Amino acid sequence: MGKLYLVPTPIGNLEDITLRAIKVLKEVDVVLAEDTRTSGKLLKHFDIATPLQSHHMHNEHKQVDALVQKLKGGAVYALISDAGTPAISDPGFLLTRACVENGIEVECLPGATAFVPALVNSGLPNDRFVFEGFLPIKKGRQTKLQELSEETRTMVFYESPHKLLKTLVQFVEYFGGDRPASVSRELTKLYEETVRGTLSEVLEHFNQKAPKGEFVVIVGGKK
Repeated sequence: MGKLYLVPTPIGNLEDITLRAIKVLKEVDVVLAEDTRTSGKLLKHFDIATPLQSHHMHNEHKQVDALVQKLKGGAVYALISDAGTPAISDPGFLLTRACVENGIEVECLPGATAFVPALVNSGLPNDRFVFEGFLPIKKGRQTKLQELSEETRTMVFYESPHKLLKTLVQFVEYFGGDRPASVSRELTKLYEETVRGTLSEVLEHFNQKAPKGEFVVIVGGKK
């Protein structure tokens, strides 16, 4: 029986990869990558010559059964996403579940995840929180926002730059403009920035300064 490693990769700063992650990526038979072009640059930077295989949200359903059979036959794979920890708003859950169901060993290495530094850095309560990732784009979005308007725990969201303003406007509508919030962008990168304040204040900031980069939005729970 083989083994599946889930290996976090840096979310920006390449120095955030662990020595153990490099060792595993060098020793496995194949690295399953969300985007082989992006991951190819990472592996080349660390002199890792392990073969890459594409495994992303558009083909993972088709690949799972074949990958499980190879793992049963003794293959050892590492799964990585473009950045951060696999299966956290990225591919990884389907293959992990299939391995667990088939008695194949799965080991997840600790490492980079965007929402953890954003949450800790926000100054909002983090003893209890709810991770929502990306909200539904259309169907179910309003229902989800209505549901979350009663959430008392700190809430964590991911958002893209071209949808950030729309999302903040909806947060003001559903949560109230005076709800505390923190928005972090480009974490660990050269232009890393965190904007804190009420939702209204954060919205005003990004109305004046066009959103660029990938965002983690932290919103305080209802009191």
